[in-house]
Amino acid sequence: MRLLTALRLAAGGLLAQRTRLNVAAMNLANAEVTRTAEGGPYRAKDVILAAEPLEGEEVEGVKVVGIVDDPAPFKEVYDPSHPDADARGMVKYPNVDILTEMVELLSAGRAYEANLTVVNLTRDLFLKTLDILR
Repeated sequence: MRLLTALRLAAGGLLAQRTRLNVAAMNLANAEVTRTAEGGPYRAKDVILAAEPLEGEEVEGVKVVGIVDDPAPFKEVYDPSHPDADARGMVKYPNVDILTEMVELLSAGRAYEANLTVVNLTRDLFLKTLDILR
């Protein structure tokens, strides 16, 4: 594998992990939002990643295919004093699972760090190669 290929793979990984971090942070920030512009509670989002062949290479990188709504049902809590309560006194809260989102943040953060390490090592190899060639 060539050095530029490693750099392109790591750059794609950095973009994918940054997207995962952003979506998990957005889900956590909206974990208690019961009213959105579309109506109803906030619906958690999931990032869809897919393998993508690099042009002119035999290896595959990663790309973000899309960000989709989580189909899990909303949480219902009995709170008749809440302004968004229905006739039964039930309030629908977002389908955000705080623990799952925290694990997603940790996982994406570690993967981001790993890709950044690849970028830094590749840069060091480029520099050492240039030193040898002088």
